Amino acid sequence: MRDSIAKQRAAMDIQREATRKQADALRLEPLVHTLQPTAAPAEFECDPMPDADLNPLIEGAATSNNLQTDLLRAVIRQESQFRPCAVSDKGAEGLMQLMPSAVEEFGVHDPFDPKQSIEAGAKYLKQLFDKYKGKLDLVLGAYNAGPTAVDEAKGVPDIPETRNYVQAILNSLGKIGPTETSRSAN
Repeated sequence: MRDSIAKQRAAMDIQREATRKQADALRLEPLVHTLQPTAAPAEFECDPMPDADLNPLIEGAATSNNLQTDLLRAVIRQESQFRPCAVSDKGAEGLMQLMPSAVEEFGVHDPFDPKQSIEAGAKYLKQLFDKYKGKLDLVLGAYNAGPTAVDEAKGVPDIPETRNYVQAILNSLGKIGPTETSRSAN
């Protein structure tokens, strides 16, 4: 386990150095990484969380944010396949694949901590439900591509990854697809 943590820290150091070099090349101030996870993920390829550990976290976050547990579970499945150590090529981390801006906004200290990740992701989904007046396809599109992309497209953005993401979750929830009324955002 120590080897895997060391490898992950080494990879993070390489990313930081690459960012510094890019900033130097562009004559920008480098970003300072201030987030210190309380516990490093065990491995790059960790096992999915067992339902017995995951269910209470999902139920608690869903209840406190007035969300359906099936929706929250479907988003986690689509985002990370229930792997708490997941990291995307775009920098999203943890079960709910939180971007650094969401980590900061929701006061997450460790995006790899399942409870923190699920609670923050549920709060963000709730914000999106409020913004898009419950239109599930827009909520999911915004969770994947960002609210700006949904607002600019006046609906789910015509980005293959986002369209596939939205449809996969709708299918897993037994929904056929976006409704006509939710094809345009506010």
